[in-house]
Amino acid sequence: MSRRCQITGKSVLTGNNVSHANNKTRRRFLPNLQEASFLSDILGQRVRLRLSTRAIRTLERRGGIDAFLLSTPDRRLSPEVRVIKRRLERVQARSGANG
Repeated sequence: MSRRCQITGKSVLTGNNVSHANNKTRRRFLPNLQEASFLSDILGQRVRLRLSTRAIRTLERRGGIDAFLLSTPDRRLSPEVRVIKRRLERVQARSGANG
């Protein structure tokens, strides 16, 4: 499993540890990724994603997983999240045609 946020695309950065003697050794800066599950009102089930804490806050501020995905262009979403968005649109269109 890659260390990449599925919404924001944040991933591992690299840099140096610098000692007091100015010795430099390579290190990795890992993103703060959390396994989060969101309740989708349209799908009626939980959606589990591996997100950075910043992405979790963004989803909550934008009104939940459904509102965020439906208002975000496809080019800004990862392929796994686009699949969820397509499912949302399909279910929403089906319920709109019936109602």
